[in-house]
Amino acid sequence: MIDKEKTMWGIHAGKTGDADTLFLKKKYIALGWTAMGNLSKIQPNRESFKEKVKENYPEKKRGAIPINAGQLFRFVHEMKVGDLIIYPSKQSREIHIGEVIGNYKYSPNIDSRYPHQRSVKWVMSFPRTHFSQGALYEIGSAISLFQVKNYADDFLAALEGRKIDLATEEDETVGLVAEEIEETTRDFILKILVREIKGKAFEEFVGHLLNIMGYRTRMAPEGPDGGIDILAHKDELGLEPPIVKVQVKSSGGNVGDPEVSALYGKVGPGEYGLLVTIGSFTKQALNFAKEKTNLRLIDGTELVGLILQHYKKFDSKYRGLIPLKKIYIPESIEKSD
Repeated sequence: MIDKEKTMWGIHAGKTGDADTLFLKKKYIALGWTAMGNLSKIQPNRESFKEKVKENYPEKKRGAIPINAGQLFRFVHEMKVGDLIIYPSKQSREIHIGEVIGNYKYSPNIDSRYPHQRSVKWVMSFPRTHFSQGALYEIGSAISLFQVKNYADDFLAALEGRKIDLATEEDETVGLVAEEIEETTRDFILKILVREIKGKAFEEFVGHLLNIMGYRTRMAPEGPDGGIDILAHKDELGLEPPIVKVQVKSSGGNVGDPEVSALYGKVGPGEYGLLVTIGSFTKQALNFAKEKTNLRLIDGTELVGLILQHYKKFDSKYRGLIPLKKIYIPESIEKSD
């Protein structure tokens, strides 16, 4: 009899689902991290697990260490016999629900790729269409082992044969999922710009974006540039108005009124000023630009929007630096009353 009060966990069978046979045929749930050795020999606290991860995986980024160590610690010390386990199989495209029936054991002889194991009894399996998009999103977590909380009742309802009303929340969940994917993509692009494209390289990047948008550009020579980094124009020789004087800022901070005013001071009759930053603008800078019809400010958020809009036309050099692929995500449909 399944105990509904027990903790519910979600687990993945490796990035590609290569532990699917171990999970479903041999009836073990398992984690990798083979270099860690027998986890039961590590002191039963999170700090000791963090130190062991650092020792065995020196290439790990600092932010990943507590996440990896936390999964291993929970698998050994927080998961209990009787807890529920949710496994979304990539091979069968089904959701398997089971019960943990064994304590942690280190068994590289059973599967050397996934030596950290617990026995499991699979109770039922369901097609993915049986669950709401929110429930599927929760068990699609990016980490290998995680606790299922928000939609735990949906999985319990499935076990008990109760019908799950998918329509009531579907539109709202779809919208949230789409928004989160879009926000994650924007953050990803901004982080690459801040980390990889600085100084002169950022000037060249903005120049390339302007070229794609139909402008011809001339880059200012290295050294003191008087506040102008790029001259952009529509005609071939750059003699016909309007001429756009462009300044770029590759730092992620706020650009204030002094920088915006200084650029505008270099804009002559028939010319336009454009300031592009990865960061943002202060309220004073925005107020200054609002009253100038020949001055344009582009912050990091708008810059990412332009990158996404024109991404297909980017040179392979920049598409390699900012690797994106086209996917289709559901869109909420407005329903009439």
